Amino acid sequence: MTDRLYLRHSTDKQTNARQLHALEALLKAGAPKYEDPATSSRVYAVRRAGFRQLLDEAAVGDTVRIADAARLFRSTKDVIQIREVLQRRGLHLRIATGAWSGFDLAADDPQTKLFVTMLAGVLEFQRDMISENTKEGVAAAEASGKVLGRPSALDEDQAAAVVAAYTGGAAVKALARQYGTSPKTIRRILDDAGAREVPDDLAGLHDGDATTSRDRDATGAQDQATDSDPVVVVDVPGLVAERLADVADDAVRQALHSGQTIRRGQGFSVRVTAPLALHQSMIEHTATALMQSPAGRKAHRIHSDRVTAAAETTGGVMTS
Repeated sequence: MTDRLYLRHSTDKQTNARQLHALEALLKAGAPKYEDPATSSRVYAVRRAGFRQLLDEAAVGDTVRIADAARLFRSTKDVIQIREVLQRRGLHLRIATGAWSGFDLAADDPQTKLFVTMLAGVLEFQRDMISENTKEGVAAAEASGKVLGRPSALDEDQAAAVVAAYTGGAAVKALARQYGTSPKTIRRILDDAGAREVPDDLAGLHDGDATTSRDRDATGAQDQATDSDPVVVVDVPGLVAERLADVADDAVRQALHSGQTIRRGQGFSVRVTAPLALHQSMIEHTATALMQSPAGRKAHRIHSDRVTAAAETTGGVMTS
């Protein structure tokens, strides 16, 4: 059984010095260390690169050790999700020092559940108070005439040109490339100018981009291709679903988000209804990452088998 140390700090102006001190004895004993520097506590733990690496390398019975609970969670929702992941992997969770050091926070007994939920409530309250104090400070600064935040990526003339180009039919992503900024910045400029208000008869348009004849032709082609790309239902293993949560493919993430979570003992799967090609894309997105651990390889094999079976039956729900 191996102790695995997890460290995180929220901004690039902070360090892990205090955490390293709390975990010093374990570090000297050679315990492996995993870090997520400059990572907000609002980012769910399994979406952080360092913690995901820890999960990939951990074996059943290993213990995750942290300097304090806020390194992993800051809300009751976080606690529930993290405990499910750790319990599913057969891992333990302990705080290095203090009154909580004697508890396995991943244990499933009623007393631990109660204590951990209480601890999460305190941490959530602290975070909310910090947020409230920050908002009050910002309001006071603005009232005194101070200008806050980063300077605008585009000046007034460029912003006006963006609005004019957009109303003339230019797409958001094309404008972002033209001005060397992000689509999000372009959308903010358009929203500030009221340029993305969609008339009732155009409510079906997405993302504020103008629909061209080429777009309509592409849509028609997709409709014609429906028969060759049937919609099927596949149960995506929980480990695969966790990996897919962060992929850059919007269609994959949307399909996963729309799926139905199914509990099976300590584990779970997500029942996803989507075109066969999208299921095959999910396999491609996760293949490399899942090959790094025995549990990942098993999940990849199960997922691939289910998609293959769905392709052969063109529509059956595949389960283990």
